[in-house]
Amino acid sequence: MHPRRPDGFDGLGYRGGARDEQGFGGAFPARSFSSGSDLGHWVTTPPDIPGSRNLHWGEKSPPYGVPSTSTPYEGPAEEPFSGGGGGGSVQGQSSEQLNRFAGFGIGLASLFTENVLAHPCIVLRRQCQVNYHARHYHLTPFTVINIMYSFNKTQGPRALWKGMGSTFIVQGVTLGAEGIISEFTPLPREILHKWNPKQIGEHLLLKSLTYIVAMPFYSASLIETVQSEIIRDNAGILECVKEGIGRVIGMGVPHSKRLLPLLSLIFPTVLHGVLHYIISSVIQKFVLLILKRKTYNSHLAESTSPVQSMLDAYFPELIANFAASLCSDVILYPLETVLHRLHIQGTRTIIDNTDLGYEVLPINTQYEGMRDCINTIRQEEGVLGFYKGFGAVIIQYTLHAAVLQITKIIYSTLLQNSV
Repeated sequence: MHPRRPDGFDGLGYRGGARDEQGFGGAFPARSFSSGSDLGHWVTTPPDIPGSRNLHWGEKSPPYGVPSTSTPYEGPAEEPFSGGGGGGSVQGQSSEQLNRFAGFGIGLASLFTENVLAHPCIVLRRQCQVNYHARHYHLTPFTVINIMYSFNKTQGPRALWKGMGSTFIVQGVTLGAEGIISEFTPLPREILHKWNPKQIGEHLLLKSLTYIVAMPFYSASLIETVQSEIIRDNAGILECVKEGIGRVIGMGVPHSKRLLPLLSLIFPTVLHGVLHYIISSVIQKFVLLILKRKTYNSHLAESTSPVQSMLDAYFPELIANFAASLCSDVILYPLETVLHRLHIQGTRTIIDNTDLGYEVLPINTQYEGMRDCINTIRQEEGVLGFYKGFGAVIIQYTLHAAVLQITKIIYSTLLQNSV
């Protein structure tokens, strides 16, 4: 229900703005010519871009038929690129390009892990949460791996990656709704450093309205991820949008009388989304503050290598995002179980049997609301019933941590070879 990504991270242009300005605005000033005769003798449109031709900085492209000569650029307080400082400039430019490539690669690896590699864990986790019949709670990773193997053997790999497209649609609807609402209302999309309680309230109100708009599409995406592949039709990629709109207008999707109206789902949906956002934001800022202070102290205590300095520019925020997402998912796991059972009730969904790894089960719950769902789970399934499928969370974040560590090793190797 929440955007998986925190506000300060966009995955592609990761921390790249400042370096772009420094690399192209400060290091290479624009050329100027004093007279029109210079324009007649030299090709200057488009200007020579470093790396676009086999020229050194300061050399101009001669007209066609004139032999090429190397003329150093004569500018105020500027040294020729091919002079004594040329090697450092080339190395700086190469390092800058490596930084951009590394930032893109690190962000892409993180997005791939959260949305693709971890999707089978999300599928099994949700199936266990809504399966009130289950006798095996799958609280450890070992039973989760076993049941994943059974699903893959009986239904094929598609059983573990079903509904992945709908999760991207929900994220897109969430981001789009937040942008549109903030554009046409005075509700702030971001909180400034000098915040006050009013700004925080308005910002949380924006988040709440966003979750309400995305709620029917979240329900449709939940159904796609838990519906058994055995009886599931080959739905189109926009089936999530169709079912979400049908849930709002009450047409097009077969439902039973046990289906809870959307109005009764607003409170648990908004409560889970807002709490998840608050916990994630607080933990992210706290961990990032600790890591930056630790990095600052290490820089004061001893000289830091260029490789470590570049690592400190990227990975603290990734680690903070990882810790924030992990803590919020663990803390709110019982509430998420209740939320998913309320959303799935009355939708005539058939799920896989998470005890055997084959066969299917219908969802026939009759919860009257959030309070009744909590009391029923506690009485019939015990406290551990709120944590069904928790082993999938352990596998999900273990994979995420492993990918971050592998990415860090690869990045360190590339930096050491380039320095």
